Amino acid sequence: MTSPPAGCPEERPEPAPATAAHRLRETPWVWTRLRAAPAATLLTTVLAFVSVLLATALPRALDRGADLALREFLRAAGPGPTSLYATATSPPAKASQQDLEASLGTLRARTGGAFRIADSGPVYGARGTKPRVLANKELSVLDELPPQVSLLFLPQAGAHARLVEGRWPGGGAADGPVPVALSKSAADTLKARIGTVLKPADTLSAPITAEIVGLYTVDDPSDVFWTDLNCATRACYPNNGGWLTSALVGPDALDRLASWGSGSADFWRLPVDTTRLRADRLSDVGREVSAYVAGPTATALSQDTGRVDLRVTSELPHLFAELRAQQQAAAPLAAIGPAGVAGVALVVFGLAAGLSGDRRRAELLLLRARGGSRAGIVRRLLAEGAVTVLPAAFLGAATALLLLPTPRLGAALGAALAVTLVALAAFPVRAFVLLSAPRGPAPRRRLVAELLVVAATAAAVTEVRRRGVTPTGAGPDPLLIGAPLLIALSGALLLARVQPLVVRALAAAGARRAGVVGFLGPARAARGSAGRARPSVLPLIALLLAVTTGGFGAAVLTGVDDARTRVARAEAGGDLQVVAPPGESVPPEFARAAGALPGVRTSLGVWIDGEAAVVDAGGVATPVTVIVAEPGAYAELARTVGRGGFDAALLGGAVGGSAPVPALVSGDLPGRPPEGGHRVRLRDGTDLRVRPVAVVDGTPARPGVASATIVLPAGPVTARVPGVADATHWFAVGRADGDRVRELIRTTAPASADRYLVHTSAEVFARLDSSPLQRAAGRLFGVSVAGAAGFALLAVLLGLVRAAPERGALLARLRTMGLRPRQGVALVLTESLPQVFAAALGGILTAAVAVRLLGGSVDLSALVGATVPIGLPPAAAPVLVPALAMAVLAALAVLAEAAVSGRRQITTELRAGDQR
Repeated sequence: MTSPPAGCPEERPEPAPATAAHRLRETPWVWTRLRAAPAATLLTTVLAFVSVLLATALPRALDRGADLALREFLRAAGPGPTSLYATATSPPAKASQQDLEASLGTLRARTGGAFRIADSGPVYGARGTKPRVLANKELSVLDELPPQVSLLFLPQAGAHARLVEGRWPGGGAADGPVPVALSKSAADTLKARIGTVLKPADTLSAPITAEIVGLYTVDDPSDVFWTDLNCATRACYPNNGGWLTSALVGPDALDRLASWGSGSADFWRLPVDTTRLRADRLSDVGREVSAYVAGPTATALSQDTGRVDLRVTSELPHLFAELRAQQQAAAPLAAIGPAGVAGVALVVFGLAAGLSGDRRRAELLLLRARGGSRAGIVRRLLAEGAVTVLPAAFLGAATALLLLPTPRLGAALGAALAVTLVALAAFPVRAFVLLSAPRGPAPRRRLVAELLVVAATAAAVTEVRRRGVTPTGAGPDPLLIGAPLLIALSGALLLARVQPLVVRALAAAGARRAGVVGFLGPARAARGSAGRARPSVLPLIALLLAVTTGGFGAAVLTGVDDARTRVARAEAGGDLQVVAPPGESVPPEFARAAGALPGVRTSLGVWIDGEAAVVDAGGVATPVTVIVAEPGAYAELARTVGRGGFDAALLGGAVGGSAPVPALVSGDLPGRPPEGGHRVRLRDGTDLRVRPVAVVDGTPARPGVASATIVLPAGPVTARVPGVADATHWFAVGRADGDRVRELIRTTAPASADRYLVHTSAEVFARLDSSPLQRAAGRLFGVSVAGAAGFALLAVLLGLVRAAPERGALLARLRTMGLRPRQGVALVLTESLPQVFAAALGGILTAAVAVRLLGGSVDLSALVGATVPIGLPPAAAPVLVPALAMAVLAALAVLAEAAVSGRRQITTELRAGDQR
């Protein structure tokens, strides 16, 4: 081999061009970076998984909650209101079971689109228009009124009832009695038997009789088949008195229904399958049902069946409208919690991006100095993030989709995609900012941004307070949803300005004392870690958002419970009310035994006359309700219910001779009292002179009654009207057991126990609390508060981790100068806890301010389940509890981190070449 001439460059073989796979093996950027920081990789993966899981689960949970609320709401309404009820006059000449079935087939043919018929199937038949009063002297009477019987044809009755005596009706002579079957329960009540001929008392209709040929018993009285047909299973007690029942006839007696009932009508009840209805398709179902009731479908049905008077009715359109109104009213309140979680999660993503930026700042600047473009570096970071974020996001979304099945995907996938993009782009955006040209301090820009936030908060609060709640049908109110978060953000920005000043004052005070911890900790807290001019405001914002969201949500839930308690007590007239049947009184032995039940604090018997009147000098009578009660116990009842409160001493004292009786009068009693007081005439004709001593706003003894009221003390009135001593109502305050009270009624008044009415506030509260719409909103608030708390704690930990390297180096150096381990832990605590406690205090204040400013615009009726006055009453406990809990958890997290940081080895922190 010949050497090249001197001065000539040595010839070298050119390297073979590297393939893409070879370059990837030489510089595996993504995997190298992920292996270099396993803790950061794990944190990014977990954060992406949890965030996408929550974002995907929220719309799914809302959809499931809306569907459940719809179905439970319709189930509670019962099968009658959720059915389509068609009626038509029976044909005068060709009444037959085949005609009923043909019309049923036509009616069913128009269903199956947006709604379907329930599996229980339709119910059809024919009935007499009116019941007939019977003249049989051997039958039982009620309230001195004879029983009434209507005739009913139910071709499906044999499948839902069992014959116990005799035979099913059928046959019979055309001019003889109509064969009928009666329920065994009704026969026992009426004292009727096989062979009894039912004779109508009136002679205005055609002369006709009916003979009982069979007795049957119902297999299941709660079977939906007997809905609206209860008088066919037993003897009913109608409002106009007298027993009422229905007797079944055979198909050959269809043409005789009109003779008994002054006319007859065919009916078809089509129960809608509410278990298949979906909240997102409620509008379509409503339109189709409305067309079935009064629209093109109804017209077509009339033509197809040949019944021009066919009329279809249903309560479903009204139920749908009521449910939509409740959902729209509850939507803004339910959205406040998720909005708070989203705000805190966004802050956490910013903190995580900041932590990654601080950790890799030198690396990014080195890549930029070696010729890397910002776009190229950002692309590499996006590819690096995609390896961790995308699988975690996919797993989180899939988990939510599997755990919360629902047919709707759009909203859930959209939320998952949005959170995935935020998680993927957070660090690349932060890196792009770091690689941009450095900009000097801009205190004016920060001040302008803060003023803009405060201005937006003021505008939102002012608008919400000015116009109140969103009108019905307008959908969720973005101002009401965003106003609490804006208040929290403004509070955080204000606190970020104030906190360093306060902490510097504490540091100055600590400088005058011996020891380094008392001065150095507050000084570092005021300065911020890693040489910053001020502490990071992001952890503070996260904590305040979480505490404010939790405090406002807890205030809403507490307000809902308090409002339900007030509504329940107002509806029950206290905690428990017993109403005697008309013409009877509450047994004294029952009153004594019930008053001694465990949990009963106060009980009283009350005599109420709803047919009294105030008679003026001209003889004009004004209807009033007179209530006679013992003043002390009645005052306690009024105070508990919150209606008609007064000082019991006003009705006390002796009243001698014919002196007017002191009385409480309601404000709606017309006219001024004459010189000698009002003259009150009771329903038995007795006159009393009463002297008004106070005006009250109503009475707890007559819930829902709006008539004028007069309350009299029991002692003076009983002495003049002895019958008043027999109480018609009994009230109690305390945790009374309604079942035990009903058992006492059955023991002390066995003859008429079923006619006593028992109302308890606990049962009313349970009924209000059983609404799935309210339960879903409450659960959503609870989950949102927990999620916000978790993200807030993560924000605190990220802030601590972000400052950990610089703090660890400082502790190690101070250890070489004699700092003891306990002092190191104390130093970390005094540096980190001021922000936690400031955030807790600021969260309490911002939550209280949010309740105070926005509470007047919050309508709790949709969550309570009853109409209540608009407004959220301020309360300290709901705001303090979540704030203190958050402060304790954050303090524990700081303490744990301090214990770790304070015990790091000096040799680890002071290794050779440390540049911190």
